[in-house]
Amino acid sequence: MKTLLTAAALAALATTATAHYGMIIPSDNMVSQEDGRSIDLTLSFSHPFEGIGMVLERPEAFTVTHGGKTTDLLDRLQDTQVMDHAGFAVEYRLERPGTHVFALTPKPYWEPEEDAFITHFTKTYVSAYGDDEGWDAELGLKTEIVPLSKPFALWEGNLFQGIVKLDGEPVPYAEVEVEYYNEDGSAVAPSDLMITQTIKADADGVFSYAVPTAGWWGFAALNTAAEPMQHDGEDKAHELGAVIWVHFEPWGAQ
Repeated sequence: MKTLLTAAALAALATTATAHYGMIIPSDNMVSQEDGRSIDLTLSFSHPFEGIGMVLERPEAFTVTHGGKTTDLLDRLQDTQVMDHAGFAVEYRLERPGTHVFALTPKPYWEPEEDAFITHFTKTYVSAYGDDEGWDAELGLKTEIVPLSKPFALWEGNLFQGIVKLDGEPVPYAEVEVEYYNEDGSAVAPSDLMITQTIKADADGVFSYAVPTAGWWGFAALNTAAEPMQHDGEDKAHELGAVIWVHFEPWGAQ
């Protein structure tokens, strides 16, 4: 019995140790005229490789930025279930060509396993009608990953690069966690250590990663806020995550 309990405890620890991600997943990230003019987006807070959902409370902000103009979409969010937990969904009509940047600012999440609060400022980029203008747009979030590679129209195997910023400034040697959205559960990691890949940015805050397969990939740059948050009358660390979701296409050669 002792052995079984120990194994169960270790399994629980392994589960809780994996990375959380704020997620914005659109039904399409390169929309053509033939596709219609609307996309569906789902918002969640999850362990994307393992398919383990967590509750996402109604966010503090949800916006779309296009052509330098930001539109508030918070009131348009509809309750839904993502990975069997509370999330949100929205249908958005793409009125004009160009890049549309969707951004989520959640409420801070208390994570008892880490004894800390977590806030993931999350983005994804959608191109409309063959126009990629604005693909490198910076939104001025508290922390964000600004793409140095176009964050769509990428083949599997392509190198993705971004710069990690906090309060508008590059973060030298920032730690970046990378994880695959294993939507159908078909991917299997030979070791728990391979569920989340960890890399570091260089002295200028720039990181690089070549994805091994097509699909959605999340990049999360993690920093700690200068000011702690209160929980039960005690100061607790506040993790600030800059998250970007990027889709890579299957290689088209026959």
